[in-house]
Amino acid sequence: MQLAQRLATIKEPQTIRMAKLSREMKAKGINVTDLSLGEPDFITPEHICEAAVKAMNEGYTKYPPVAGMPDLLNAISAKLKRDNNLDYEPKQIIVSTGAKQSLANAVLSLIDPDDEVIIPTPYWVTYSSLVQLAGGVSKFIRCGIENDFKLTPDQLEAAISSKTKLFIFSSPCNPTGSVYTRDELAALAEVFKRYPYVAIISDEIYEYINFAGGHESIAQFTELKDRVIIVNGMSKGFAMTGWRLGYMAGPLDVVQACEKLQAQITSGANSITQRASITALLSDLSPTYKMRDTFKQRRDFVTQSLMEMPGVVTNHPQGAFYAFPHISSFFGKSAGDTKILNDEDLSMYLLNEARVATVCGSAFGEPDCIRISFAAGMEQLEAAMVQMKAALAKLQ
Repeated sequence: MQLAQRLATIKEPQTIRMAKLSREMKAKGINVTDLSLGEPDFITPEHICEAAVKAMNEGYTKYPPVAGMPDLLNAISAKLKRDNNLDYEPKQIIVSTGAKQSLANAVLSLIDPDDEVIIPTPYWVTYSSLVQLAGGVSKFIRCGIENDFKLTPDQLEAAISSKTKLFIFSSPCNPTGSVYTRDELAALAEVFKRYPYVAIISDEIYEYINFAGGHESIAQFTELKDRVIIVNGMSKGFAMTGWRLGYMAGPLDVVQACEKLQAQITSGANSITQRASITALLSDLSPTYKMRDTFKQRRDFVTQSLMEMPGVVTNHPQGAFYAFPHISSFFGKSAGDTKILNDEDLSMYLLNEARVATVCGSAFGEPDCIRISFAAGMEQLEAAMVQMKAALAKLQ
């Protein structure tokens, strides 16, 4: 059977590939520390789970509205006002089966063949794949470690063309952990003001895992708000990865287009998850902040450990739960019969020699780095850092 051509350009995400390899090794009895996936190792807080059970007992087991239950849309609207000082009516919000679907809805609703989409790199692997599915053209802007992997206004100005339709970025960022300050976003906003035809997708899924202080959204700038599509969800800040619920807030016409598209693909998101998410968003956030503080402790340990490894250079991530060290100094080196030519070679070497699963940076548009998730317990992280340091020391 001949498959559709659109699949030819879509590759399996490296994050999924490395997780698979890690599981295969574990199945063979090999002890591997998996630092490849971006999944909190915490269990969903008890009060959220109790809300799900209560919802089932109360009969919330029917098809929900495509855009989301009214109570949840109201809760998201209240959250955006409470946490971000942003005013969005419930009709400007749509709930989806994970933030990934929210992103897909937005890209497929906005992008026609040959439209340009600007993506600062490093970037989350799915952005460019969604652009490809829509027939658009990704225009990557490489942002170096010397600027904490963040885009400058001059870079943005130089990249925008008459074909530019959309800009996609995340803050806090996956994979770098970089967080844009209000001043940095304001400087980018000044550029966007000169190009009113460019829409902006702001991926804010790591909002609550922010070590730098309060979260800043580019939607706060009045002149841009009607062009910004905020994407967020429950997975990271509430340890609800398996519950699958994301949401989008933005211009009414875009939200309505996404609802039309979603109605033909998945319809409404899981009804039980929606009821539990109301509780998560409107109740005590202390479990979320406790997780954030634990991630900060792990961040401090991992970045300090990396800085102590000769040949490794790292930034100091201000959010999310990833380190993204620069490892190009090892290219061209060898250990026994293994020669390291690029980031993928190094990731495979660390998997086989150190028994630590990471993800090559080229998957995120930065081939001089690898991504390390510190969404794992301290005991695992301590062992992984020791094993990595020993393995890297063997490369000559």
